[in-house]
Amino acid sequence: MNDEQLLVRQIVDGNVRAYQVLVERYQRLVLHMISRIIHHPADIEDVCQEVFIKVYQHLPDFQFDSKLSTWIATIAYRTGINYLKKNRHEALHHSLDQLTDAEALTELTSPDELLASVDWHAFLHAQIAKLPVHYRTIVTLYHLDELSYQEIGTITSLPEGTVKNYLFRARRLLKQALEQHDKQQPKHG
Repeated sequence: MNDEQLLVRQIVDGNVRAYQVLVERYQRLVLHMISRIIHHPADIEDVCQEVFIKVYQHLPDFQFDSKLSTWIATIAYRTGINYLKKNRHEALHHSLDQLTDAEALTELTSPDELLASVDWHAFLHAQIAKLPVHYRTIVTLYHLDELSYQEIGTITSLPEGTVKNYLFRARRLLKQALEQHDKQQPKHG
């Protein structure tokens, strides 16, 4: 029995400390997932708590068909997406299927926003935050959380080819935004 299996068994058997260990171990992952989907800080905290409640409720059903982190990330992703669908104050009015790359690029490259950002790192994170939710999630899972295409597909319920396609599109949008940003920076020479 590995460490994750032992931890799950202890939680299912009622060990409160084991559940605290699980929360401490995966809270960064859950926060990272939810904050890429939802942008209101108070809502992020509430949704993260909801995720861990769901994890606790469904832990007895977990069969170790995937890594525990992938299973928890899947719950976080679905909970975040469902939250957006229920709460229209978030910018989910653009369906991913209806959003063209040109429309997304227009949203990404407001000149005022570009010129206001001197730090390219902050600029890049701001551009990632403006990506459509599916693109943003996939970029984050692949580049920051270093998950495989297969793991991302499991989390998002998307085929591996779609994950690759969305990642390609997201990278292209980010590259275009960075190129536009570079063009608008004053030249020093």
